[in-house]
Amino acid sequence: MTLPDENAQPLIEHLLELRRRLVWILLGIVLCFVAIVPFAQQLYAFVAKPLMMVLPANTSMIATDVVAPFFVPIKVALMAAFLVSLPHSLYQVWAFVAPALYQNEKRLIAPLILSSVMLFAVGMAFCYFLVFPLVFKFFAGMTPLGVSMATDIDKYLSFVLGMFVAFGVTFEIPVIVVLLYRMGVISFAQLTAARPYVIVASFVIAAVVTPPDVLSQVMLAVPMLLLYEAGLLVCRMVHPRNSTE
Repeated sequence: MTLPDENAQPLIEHLLELRRRLVWILLGIVLCFVAIVPFAQQLYAFVAKPLMMVLPANTSMIATDVVAPFFVPIKVALMAAFLVSLPHSLYQVWAFVAPALYQNEKRLIAPLILSSVMLFAVGMAFCYFLVFPLVFKFFAGMTPLGVSMATDIDKYLSFVLGMFVAFGVTFEIPVIVVLLYRMGVISFAQLTAARPYVIVASFVIAAVVTPPDVLSQVMLAVPMLLLYEAGLLVCRMVHPRNSTE
């Protein structure tokens, strides 16, 4: 009669530990948000700069919603808080799963967390400094004669966040490839044989998640292919889990 209780106890302990880790993650985001929110206006100005630089003279973005001038900078501050607290959040995830990992797997977690954060940041920087200036200049140049390009700040933020996420996740490809190979889910031969499918998938994904222009699609698809090759290069230097270490 005590068997169900004995089985349920570890589950309850895991759920309590999960709740505790989630609370720490939320607390980290909240603390970063409180520290960042006084600079919300400056952060939005920084995010809006790529578009503002290509807008015609004497034009600006608009707010079609009464509360947008207040809430849009707050959203930017929340996004920044999430990014700043990301290393802490990933550490909490690692601390939750670490007891179930082997020692050699624990040694792999720290480089994975560090590389994931760095690659996500590099993807966002690539999007901001290289993609946005070219794409917005292209859009501004395609504006029909007699039409004033006045973008709503809320829609602009949604567009920017979507692009940030798309490029940030894209730059995680080497981590995903190495992790799948290291766990023995897929072999190196299968990874190399998948190149033609990766090429097709890269351009399909780029066509779905980017605006309907060739420039931004190519600027997402090409890094995906290069990052996949970078993942294969790293796989040559590591061994799958089921091989002799």
